[in-house]
Amino acid sequence: MLKPTHLADTVYLALLAASVLLTGCSSMGQPGTGGERFGLDEPLATPQMGSLGKPDPARNLTRSSTTLESGAGLIGKTLLVDPLIRPFSTIKALYGATIKSTGGFIDRTLIEQVRFPRLERRPIPDVTNGNPMDLAAWERQLDDMTGKAASRGTIRFLVDGETYFDRLRQVLIEAEESIDMRTYIFDNDDVALEIADLLRDKSSKVDIRILVDGLADLFATRRDSSSMPVDVELPPSISSYLTDASRIQFRKQSNPWFTGDHVKITIVDEDLAFLGGMNIGREYRYDWHDLMMEVEGPVVTQLRHEFDLAWAKSGMFGDLAWFATAFEGYPQPDSTPGYPLRVLSTTIHDSELYRVQVAAIRRARNHIYIENAYFSDDKILFELARARRRGVDVRVILAEEGDSGILNLSNRKTINTMLRNGIRVYIYPGMTHLKAAIYDGWACLGSANFDKLSLQINREINLGTSHRATVNSLMEQVFYPDFAVSTELYEPVQLGARHHIAEVIADEIF
Repeated sequence: MLKPTHLADTVYLALLAASVLLTGCSSMGQPGTGGERFGLDEPLATPQMGSLGKPDPARNLTRSSTTLESGAGLIGKTLLVDPLIRPFSTIKALYGATIKSTGGFIDRTLIEQVRFPRLERRPIPDVTNGNPMDLAAWERQLDDMTGKAASRGTIRFLVDGETYFDRLRQVLIEAEESIDMRTYIFDNDDVALEIADLLRDKSSKVDIRILVDGLADLFATRRDSSSMPVDVELPPSISSYLTDASRIQFRKQSNPWFTGDHVKITIVDEDLAFLGGMNIGREYRYDWHDLMMEVEGPVVTQLRHEFDLAWAKSGMFGDLAWFATAFEGYPQPDSTPGYPLRVLSTTIHDSELYRVQVAAIRRARNHIYIENAYFSDDKILFELARARRRGVDVRVILAEEGDSGILNLSNRKTINTMLRNGIRVYIYPGMTHLKAAIYDGWACLGSANFDKLSLQINREINLGTSHRATVNSLMEQVFYPDFAVSTELYEPVQLGARHHIAEVIADEIF
């Protein structure tokens, strides 16, 4: 969490409750601050600054002024504008968040006080190496659960920032018709400025639409990565920089009742998409381990429609424009290249990603592999423990140095619960922001974390597939290497009162 130390303290304190919603995926604060190394008593080492990452008082003063102005605008938009032009979305957000928070509290209480103690009285069997679930039957169940059949397409995995940003730049340079970018954060650091300059130049030749989350845009640019050179000239506002002397269309999504849009999708020329966990910023290019997918085929049409819906709602006609876009639908491609790919989402009214992953855990009979930095959902944790007691090989990779002090502390308690129930826990060195899971040969990956916000509140989009070669590629490019470089924990980590308090906060807020 950021500490209020600048001119914008008034806005920061007024929106503190909203800011905690953002720590699941942002550049708010430096990796490792407020955290601890798993299994060790000493705090995380502070990165050596040298000539990098030194605070710039003038830059911070300018940013604080921008934050103050943007914060006031966000409050006005949330309280005055949204109820008028987005009444349905505002009511739905309040109703959904209230129902899910109340129901979640009851469910968590039952799990912690009744179901886990009962489960943990049973012995933990050896891993059985049983036959994996029937993937064809699972895909049919997904058709029923989601109310739609899978689309088709192909996936190419882009592991880490160098691979992704180099490919992104190439595709943006080669774009001929359109670029649609929907990202949680478009930062104002050196990496984001490189992309912004490219887009500004390209806007004279192609149509460009950029959509960011309002709350994330407000808070994400208050701090810089510790690895960034201090002599970089940075604008106080990336939105003004993008739109100044360019034809770029830029919108900030509203945040009724502090709900957010955590999706990261870029669509180029309507036939290629990037989807995954990376925002536009230095952390994702240089500092963190992460994953994006390059997607082609008919599924891109569906992803483009999802962008159009979000873009329409963020405009001046709000919910009316969203209804019109939804009613219009999108063309179904005649050709069927590629293999089955399923778009899975979270919205405030439908926790589809939550439902299908709980069902996948319950169906698994051989193995479950998960990598995610933010792991605070008790139901998922309980279902993983049940799977392990069926003899399933359950393994989880967590970050050693997360970017949220609260979730770092909460994860320590989660680790002990996993170990107590036979789940193998691996600690990735540094920060892994990657969000991927494999359940008996079915992969689900994208923007969603394993926390309340991603699984029940915020807007998220993942892709799911049973395509054997693609799942094998995910294993070979991500899970096998990450298991190899991570440290497996065998003994429980030490806990104190603050870890239990952090878990309560993480359960209720994150």
